[in-house]
Amino acid sequence: MNAIRKKIEKAMYSEEKSRFFSVEFFLLIASVFYGVIVRIRNALYGLRIFKQKRLQCKVISIGNIAVGGTGKTPMTICLAEKLTTLGYKVVVISRGYKGKFEKKGGIISNGKEMLTGPDFSGDEPFLMAAKLKNIPVVVGQNRYDAGLLAIKNFSPDVIILDDAFQHIKLFRDIDLLLLDSRRPFGNFHLIPRGILREPAASIKRADSLILTKSSIDDTEIPNEIKSISRGYQVFIAYNTYYYYKINKDDKIEWTASFNNESSNNYSSLAGKKAVVFSGIAWNEDFRKTVEDFKCNVLNFFGFPDHYRYSDNDMENIMLSVKNLGAEIVITTEKDYARMGEKFRFPVELIVVGVKLCLKDDHLFNSFIRSRLGNKNDHCV
Repeated sequence: MNAIRKKIEKAMYSEEKSRFFSVEFFLLIASVFYGVIVRIRNALYGLRIFKQKRLQCKVISIGNIAVGGTGKTPMTICLAEKLTTLGYKVVVISRGYKGKFEKKGGIISNGKEMLTGPDFSGDEPFLMAAKLKNIPVVVGQNRYDAGLLAIKNFSPDVIILDDAFQHIKLFRDIDLLLLDSRRPFGNFHLIPRGILREPAASIKRADSLILTKSSIDDTEIPNEIKSISRGYQVFIAYNTYYYYKINKDDKIEWTASFNNESSNNYSSLAGKKAVVFSGIAWNEDFRKTVEDFKCNVLNFFGFPDHYRYSDNDMENIMLSVKNLGAEIVITTEKDYARMGEKFRFPVELIVVGVKLCLKDDHLFNSFIRSRLGNKNDHCV
């Protein structure tokens, strides 16, 4: 099964032509059928045959057009904190992918305390709830019902929808579309032959494009985006990384550890013998990031995105730590959110987090304010 998954993933990122009766060929046929369904659905909403539902407050959607990590979680955290600083009362709504609350919906955090764990919320909503202060987090596959729950309990000025670009059944006042600046459309094929959730032309639904994972020095918009982004407000964003330590003998409450004192000075990690693991969309990107810290990576474990770690997985990682004489274990903050507090390592754990930074922060603030309108008119 794992071999089949790897072949499909390789084909999804392949630029080669689809030869007859190859894996790429059959995936291309599947993507054509998928594309027909997506286009029909979008057309029915465009013609208003399918009606959008509206919530009684302002709604901002953050999403992407391609599968994989484009930085939606860091962007959601960034925007939620930004709006709070600007004086808006905010609630974040996420699907709660693979959490027990995904189908029925539920409140993960009331902004003051966590009300449930990652098994119920899903990893990304739990991480957002752990990081965001005074900002409630609600989950639910049905974003409209989740929105009603948020309004009933918290009366927000603004609801932020995490990963909702394709959830067009719910009206939004601002649609922010994130594109990975390095590979915005992959090979331009729809899934499963490519990485696109819908045709590239669908970006016309967005109010703004945000190019993520750019270099801090990048100022130019990639040509493939220039050609289809005329008339759109385009912002460039880059990542900065921080880390915090979980000592092997720490007795601190697990949820509180997400707010451990963090650092962006990686000199103390240079030369340290490390075992590294992650279960995110771009494991190799994380591996490269750790190597940039000048760590001595003795072993790397890569798992699928949103992977649920078993006791056996952790035993294998710990065995590697012991056999290789590792000094530290390194993982992502998203993986740490998914692990739960039952897993402990015999050495220090380094948790690496991501912060999204907008290059023209002032212009972005002005854009959001202009689209939200008068703060007193947000709830009707």
